[in-house]
Amino acid sequence: MAAPPPDPGELLEAVEALLLGGPPELTRAQVAERAGVELATATSLWHLLGFPESADDEPVFTEADVTALRQAAQLIDAGILDEQSQNALVRTWGRSFARLAEWQVRLLAGIAVDAEDPGRRLEELALDVVPVVEELQAYIWRRHQLAATTRLLMRPAADAERLAVGFVDIVGYTSRSKTMEDGELVDLVEHFEDVATSATTDHGGRIVKTIGDEVLFVADDPAAAAELALDLVGRSEADEAFPQVRAGVAYGAVVERLGDVFGPTVNIASRLTSVARPGSVLVDQGMHEVLEGEAYQLHRTRRVSVKGYRHLEPWRLRARDR
Repeated sequence: MAAPPPDPGELLEAVEALLLGGPPELTRAQVAERAGVELATATSLWHLLGFPESADDEPVFTEADVTALRQAAQLIDAGILDEQSQNALVRTWGRSFARLAEWQVRLLAGIAVDAEDPGRRLEELALDVVPVVEELQAYIWRRHQLAATTRLLMRPAADAERLAVGFVDIVGYTSRSKTMEDGELVDLVEHFEDVATSATTDHGGRIVKTIGDEVLFVADDPAAAAELALDLVGRSEADEAFPQVRAGVAYGAVVERLGDVFGPTVNIASRLTSVARPGSVLVDQGMHEVLEGEAYQLHRTRRVSVKGYRHLEPWRLRARDR
């Protein structure tokens, strides 16, 4: 006779104890008091992190929350986080980890669903996997910290704010997504992101963010950005699973903040991508100036009027041996 399924409430209590270090027994006021932080400050931080709302008398916190809040307060008191950077950084933390957690939980649930007792299997997976994943996340973070420090220290001062910025997007994504099964669409996007991420690393760039059917990358070296864009637009010829893409790359002053990039150079790269033909790479005047005479063909195309730029002058980029 099969064992009865576990009570969801009991299962949740077990997972809470695992993830939070114990059962939630503290209210938000008690956490703020124990951490020595104003309740309004604590509430603001929790809002920025995207934590669920709780009533004043609802015990949903643990001693781990006290420790975390106390550590955040120490960073603020030390001047590491001013009010502006505090809000932006905490909000970024919340969004990034929320997406990661959602994906990880669904991954574990997908594995557990085929077990004879899915609820108990999910609990077992959490016990086995969460500590390992936590260590791996810390390791990955430290490696990226080192990479970011290296870029900052080794970049020549004169070029500190000049980067090549590129967008690569899937041609006809909207129409394709309407006719594909959910699983097929997920496979398409994941393969696109995997290949784009690997190629970006190979060419010495870095992915800033992925937006479904689009990837935004940067590179210190404009030639590296050009090679990366040409590589990706040519991938579909050799890889049937890789979708046809187009790219736009611009070079110039860029504002970097919390891992994202802003400014006219970013906007121009985006606009170039929007008018590029399938399988082609368009670059701006800044890229043309630094690539001219290199191993590329650069053909001036007609000026276009796009949002924010009435007379944008694109150049079609090709490798000389193509």
